[in-house]
Amino acid sequence: MFERAKGVIKKVTLEVIYEVVEERTKAIYEKLEKLENKQEQDFRYLSQRIDQTNQRIDQLSQKLDEQIGQVRQEMGQIRQEMGQIRQEMGQIRQEMGQIRQEISRLDQKIDEQVGQLRGEILRLDQKMDEQVGQLRGEINQLREEIRKTNERIDFVSQNLNQRIDTIIQMLSELLRR
Repeated sequence: MFERAKGVIKKVTLEVIYEVVEERTKAIYEKLEKLENKQEQDFRYLSQRIDQTNQRIDQLSQKLDEQIGQVRQEMGQIRQEMGQIRQEMGQIRQEMGQIRQEISRLDQKIDEQVGQLRGEILRLDQKMDEQVGQLRGEINQLREEIRKTNERIDFVSQNLNQRIDTIIQMLSELLRR
């Protein structure tokens, strides 16, 4: 009977321990799921921002190609006029100067826009690095909580086993009397 009581007490104790472990594990998994969802949202957001940036770069490239095409077309017309009308070379030189200014302005504009895009990409990259770092920190924190929880469970389990053994010994001594 003593062995049976001992077995019942151990079984009940283990069931209580398993319930506590299961509840804590469930809570930890819920936190991990929330973190994974947040990470997924952040990656979607960053991917969307990168797509928008790529679209903007494509638009600027297309606009640049159009402007360069226009400038080339104008230069072709100017060369044709130079071959046809040598008397108007002064006027053509003046027009070429204007075209050079336009090209310079366009180059400057392109440089500014490319600089802005690079800044935006760098900012997005830094933001992504920060968010990944935060997520890694939170995951490490969760791992530490799991480790501490496991240590607490081991400690409680040892104490419960010692108490159960003491109770069983006391019951054994009571039954002997």
